[in-house]
Amino acid sequence: MSVSTRSAASPVSAFHQLLAEQIAHEFAASQQYIALASFYANEDLPQLAKHFYGQSVEERNHAMMIIQYFLDRDMAVEVPGIADPRSHFGDFREPIKLALHQEQTVTDQIIALAKTARDEGDYLGEQFMQWFLKEQVEEVAVMTTLQTVAERCNGNTFDLENFVQRELNVAAEADATAPSIAGGAI
Repeated sequence: MSVSTRSAASPVSAFHQLLAEQIAHEFAASQQYIALASFYANEDLPQLAKHFYGQSVEERNHAMMIIQYFLDRDMAVEVPGIADPRSHFGDFREPIKLALHQEQTVTDQIIALAKTARDEGDYLGEQFMQWFLKEQVEEVAVMTTLQTVAERCNGNTFDLENFVQRELNVAAEADATAPSIAGGAI
């Protein structure tokens, strides 16, 4: 992954290099969530499928926010390719466990980005990462709760589906503090 300034006078910082790599992580998360949603759709668990399709769009939008940040900073960016997502699971709990692990990993990546921006004195970059830090607290909390409920349902996916429909698949208000999304949100 590479990023460059449009003018040769400004070197690319470690923060900008890590942020460019984060685009791939966000797109990979988006694809992984599509794979999870497809697994649940194949298992006739439409509420879990709907939830993870929505998560996929959210992760795609995060990648596009980063792209817009680079564009706003007058920096060229290359859109990366990603590895194939995992698509096969032994039971309905495994995708949730994977999703929680993925969100914990992304949280670590976002923390490293915020720290790097701070260490480099990149106040604009540090401010940009604040929204993502807040977002990751929410994402990890949701996946932790989903994993807990999946364990408590003792294999009764009907109860899990009801929980997801009632608690997770509800229309959320738009976050006015969210960064701009290149091309607009979908």
